[in-house]
Amino acid sequence: MAKHIVARAGEISPGESRLVKVQGRTIGIFNVAGQYYAIKNSCIHEGAPVCLGTITGTFIPSAPGEFHYGNEGEILRCPWHGWEFFIASGGSVFNPQVKLKTYPVTIQGDQVMVEV
Repeated sequence: MAKHIVARAGEISPGESRLVKVQGRTIGIFNVAGQYYAIKNSCIHEGAPVCLGTITGTFIPSAPGEFHYGNEGEILRCPWHGWEFFIASGGSVFNPQVKLKTYPVTIQGDQVMVEV
């Protein structure tokens, strides 16, 4: 696997993302509270361009009759059918065993690099 420069640190602000092409793959680069993550732009459900979905939060476990919202800015919601995934792990909110393809991200100097 080789490392590819996909952005400069600071070009993608916290809460934002960018699509890049690396070795013929479209990959979403996400900045979550200063941490960078890379996700293949293909939903495991039906192949939707998942990285074009909304960056949001989700309802978190709560007591019966209570509804608490959390994980703001940490969830990627697929634009086709609303499936939700944790950006940091690619794991599905409803079943963490179900995962989007992710790639390792490193910062070297001011360069954001993805290993593909």
